[in-house]
Amino acid sequence: MNITMNIECSPEEARRFMGLPDMAPIHDLYLDKLREAMTNGMTPELLENMMRSWSPMGEMGINAWQKMIEQMTGTAKT
Repeated sequence: MNITMNIECSPEEARRFMGLPDMAPIHDLYLDKLREAMTNGMTPELLENMMRSWSPMGEMGINAWQKMIEQMTGTAKT
């Protein structure tokens, strides 16, 4: 026996129903920090540090992406 139910709800209602945490305040904080950095002048070093801290696996993730891009562009160091 199969039962199908269609439930209409907003993403917010679904999040609450499933007991997932509200990440909106954290998202807003990240956006504020990004806006502040862009307003005050974003340097390449600042952008790199942000990407390293936000990327999965941190340093290893960035290095993997960098290697892949170098191989695709033909600039890989041998």
